[in-house]
Amino acid sequence: MKLFVTASPAERTRRRWLELRGRGIEADPAQVAAEIRDRDAQDANRPVAPLRPAADALLVDTTLLDAEAAFAAALELVRGRLRTVPEDSV
Repeated sequence: MKLFVTASPAERTRRRWLELRGRGIEADPAQVAAEIRDRDAQDANRPVAPLRPAADALLVDTTLLDAEAAFAAALELVRGRLRTVPEDSV
């Protein structure tokens, strides 16, 4: 089973900015956003293993979720998928 975990660029910017501040690093939110956009573009367009969800991946959008809620959402998706798998194929 595959999960593709994502969040909106704005939320990822906010989280990264808070992470940097928590480490005592002053960061400009606009610069953090630009770095995230650049990295996303690079990761999505690289020739080998571009960062894209697999066709059979379950999408977990954590934009509005904290870590505990994201884990619960992922767990529920996995459990839901397992309920649809015939027992003889597990």
